[in-house]
Amino acid sequence: MAEATVAIDTAALVRWRRAIMAAFVLAGVTVAALGPRLPAVKAELGIGTATIGLLVAGATVGGIAGLLISTPVLRRFGSRGGVTLSLLAVAAAMAAMGVAVPLRCVPLLSAALVVSGLGIGTLDVLVNAQGSAIERAAGRSFMPRLHGSWSVGITLGSGISAACAALGVTPAVQFMGEAALVVAGAVVGAPAIPIGGSPATAGRPSQTRSAKLCAWLRGWTDRRLLLIGVVMFGVDLGEGSANNWLTLAVKDDHGQTAAVAALFFSAFAIGEALARIFGGPVVDRLGRCNTIRCTTALGVVGLLLFILGDNRWTVLAGVVFWAVGVSMGFPLGMSAAAESGPGPAERVRVAASVGYFASLAGPPAIGVLADAVGLLHALWLIVALFAVAFTAAGSLGRRPSGR
Repeated sequence: MAEATVAIDTAALVRWRRAIMAAFVLAGVTVAALGPRLPAVKAELGIGTATIGLLVAGATVGGIAGLLISTPVLRRFGSRGGVTLSLLAVAAAMAAMGVAVPLRCVPLLSAALVVSGLGIGTLDVLVNAQGSAIERAAGRSFMPRLHGSWSVGITLGSGISAACAALGVTPAVQFMGEAALVVAGAVVGAPAIPIGGSPATAGRPSQTRSAKLCAWLRGWTDRRLLLIGVVMFGVDLGEGSANNWLTLAVKDDHGQTAAVAALFFSAFAIGEALARIFGGPVVDRLGRCNTIRCTTALGVVGLLLFILGDNRWTVLAGVVFWAVGVSMGFPLGMSAAAESGPGPAERVRVAASVGYFASLAGPPAIGVLADAVGLLHALWLIVALFAVAFTAAGSLGRRPSGR
């Protein structure tokens, strides 16, 4: 009987793990839906770069709100309900985008992006918490695979966008189809997620809200943790800006077609995914500090090639190096934050707040700057932030007291 119980528990854990990985993939698909189709959306709506920046800012507002409500959502609906509702909110937003674009209704599109950001922000916190719970239940590392799943989703989403652009499929049809995909994934994966959370956490005493808040605030006074946040800010802003502005820059500033621009975004997503999937041995050999220095240096090279390149192959090489440059900042920054001092959970929340803010707020800032000086010139800001991240990479080293 004991052996049968172990087998059932193991099977349930595998299903749980697959469901959370699928949620990461679906999140990546939806994040990559709009960016590669921005040239078509911009043309169909007849709007400028500044308006695009404001629309992306709506997703930023929603994303930050999602981070804030994630804990109440988890407490009210549980793990299964919270993840499922977040995915359904994203699907509803995608469907609304599919209606807004052909109607040329900018307010509806703006509202849809706010809801999409809300769903993604909430989902991001919930699935990362689920990943941590799975690690405790399984007794081994799982988070790198989850972030690799996110990159796979970005790659898949960009591939769908590139194929739709090449085949002449309108953004509206694409968005509606992806909404249906997310609904199907949410319905199929929900039963595998525990209703109230991981059994590994059952029975543990929980801190009061004030204690958690005080521990989180103390993290913002730690110099080393703030330097880790500087690294994550620069790298994550580079990733978020690529997700939103790469295709427009390739089409409008480098004179490529919308289909080619979408393929370039796919190359970025594939490069980032491969760097994360195969980067483990590099980190083991070089350490976190040197790995970040190498990747941010390659990111600077990539952006220089992208900004200054005068033919598609030079620009494509820049895209690939840019992707490698942003690949390691978030996972290695989170790992370093957890080891940076006492109270690892609160320290991870501080680091995650910095990274999420960069990913969410950076692209609109680039859009406002681009409206004043041009999109390619605005990307020099990312070059500068990569250089700052390179300089601050020493903060990611291990503490002398342990591995």
